[in-house]
Amino acid sequence: MEPGNDTRISEFLLLGLSEDPELQPLIFGLFLSMYLITLFGNLLIILAVGSDSHLHTPMYFFLSNLSLVDICSTSTTVPKMLMNIQTESKVITYAGCITQIYFFIVFAVLDVFLLAVMAYDRFVAICHPLHYTVIMNPRLCGLLVLVSWVICILHSLLQSLMVLRLSFCTEVELPHFFCELNQMIQLACSDTFLNNMVMYFASVLLGGGAFAGILYSYSKIVSSIRGISSAQGKYKAFSTCTSHLSVVSLFYCTMLGVYLSSAATQSSHASAVASVMYTVVTPMLNPFIYSLRNRDIKRALKAFFVKETQRGQLLPLPS
Repeated sequence: MEPGNDTRISEFLLLGLSEDPELQPLIFGLFLSMYLITLFGNLLIILAVGSDSHLHTPMYFFLSNLSLVDICSTSTTVPKMLMNIQTESKVITYAGCITQIYFFIVFAVLDVFLLAVMAYDRFVAICHPLHYTVIMNPRLCGLLVLVSWVICILHSLLQSLMVLRLSFCTEVELPHFFCELNQMIQLACSDTFLNNMVMYFASVLLGGGAFAGILYSYSKIVSSIRGISSAQGKYKAFSTCTSHLSVVSLFYCTMLGVYLSSAATQSSHASAVASVMYTVVTPMLNPFIYSLRNRDIKRALKAFFVKETQRGQLLPLPS
């Protein structure tokens, strides 16, 4: 905080999803299960892509990056919540809160960018199949991911520095299970006009821009598929997009649901409950969507486990 602030806040209280003591074990078990499923599922995707040379393609390169970001995103919020429930403490330090805001924004916006990059990859694959390997070369793929990381890191740094300039008075309770940027701004007792402007402008520019890119890519994809004469060809072309479309729909629909529910109820607690969908549930479901609808991923996972099983059988027993 600024040196001139009259009041220095050293910690905040995360009220979580419920203050009922009887519900805490249920919430702990539920979130621990979802977190472990998220870790395990996304790690399997990364292992499958890394272990199978047939999956060393742009589409699966972006998918493995998305899985990594999902792991990092949930690891930013859920472990602290679980620790608070276990220790029966709601405290998070000021520095811890700013750190949580920083990393959550990085990974949340990275999710949006990677979904847009994956839509562009599908656009090139379907609309320009003969030039796909030339356009989506390893250098461009690496550059797209690197630029996404740089933009997200700089954007998150800006938002975090904007929070540092705010003053916080006696009200230190956050009606959420993690330090969310909008809730922190609402909690401040100093002027937040500039913070709100930067937050909304960045949301429209980055989130809206990425979503516009996804819509443009799929409008071209649909036009290209309609031009295919055979029904089998149309199905084959569209089937490569179904998993990505499912993830995009899930991500944006849950985010839209969060903002609509919070706007309709004007309840911070309702917003916290709704935000569980895109912060915890969506990263957990992504691996299932890609593995259940993708034969290549299932084949790679099967080959990986068979190889590991055979390796374990060949290892000599300890004397």
